Amino acid sequence: MIVAGVLGLIAIVVLGYVFFGGSSKPATNTVATAKPSPTPRAGVNPQPTPDESGGEELSIYQPINYNGTVPSVPEADRNIFAYYEPPPPTPKPVIIPTPSPTPTPPLVASGVSPSSVYARTPADFNLQLMGEKFTPAVHIVIDGREMPTRFVSAQQLFTTVPAAMITNPGVRQVMARSSDGKLYSLTVTLNVTPPPLPNFNYVGIIGKPHFNDTAVLQEKGSKELINVQRGDSVGGRFRVVSISEREVKLIDSTLKITHTLTFSSDQSSGGPYRPPVRAADDEP
Repeated sequence: MIVAGVLGLIAIVVLGYVFFGGSSKPATNTVATAKPSPTPRAGVNPQPTPDESGGEELSIYQPINYNGTVPSVPEADRNIFAYYEPPPPTPKPVIIPTPSPTPTPPLVASGVSPSSVYARTPADFNLQLMGEKFTPAVHIVIDGREMPTRFVSAQQLFTTVPAAMITNPGVRQVMARSSDGKLYSLTVTLNVTPPPLPNFNYVGIIGKPHFNDTAVLQEKGSKELINVQRGDSVGGRFRVVSISEREVKLIDSTLKITHTLTFSSDQSSGGPYRPPVRAADDEP
């Protein structure tokens, strides 16, 4: 019991010291260290520091004014509606290939006889091709069409040209070539020219008994009128073959080419020229 009492007393003393005796703090000695004041320069008014002004006088601080100027940038000269256009492409150099030499044909064609014919000639005609190095295996070719050919010699070939191949004027290409194409020549030309035409217009007709009509022709150059019947010669070259109200047919006495003159109007009157019909006993 005595020990318990002593321990309780000791506990009370310790608690009292903790709550009541431990709150006192020892005094701290502060040693003030004096700062050396800066030495003022001549001609410069010393400015009071914030500590000296007490933190209330702010007018002693002046704002810093920067008088530098920013260089002006010119406005770009451009159209706000324009869009970017790429530059034209650099043209590529044109490379011209070196031409290869044309091989020399194994055959030689120098010309044809005849060299010129009239278109619309009604009859077939013979054509001779002259050249060199011809063989029996070679044919005459006209505009790509192989013709029946007669071999005469190494310098001559013959063929018959049908009239249908010269219906229209123009140039026909003639060459010598074998069927397999191994032997060939350069081409020569056959000229097909337009035939001579009658220089007349059919402008009227005079009816007679027994269908012996008379056609009225007008020369294109002089406007002279002439009356012709079947079998008459016109212009020294043509002969009248037939007469009707719609046309007059003439034949070339040399080339045997038929020409048709259709009925036309008189250019001076503006209408068709129809001479009056004469009776058989009327004076011409």
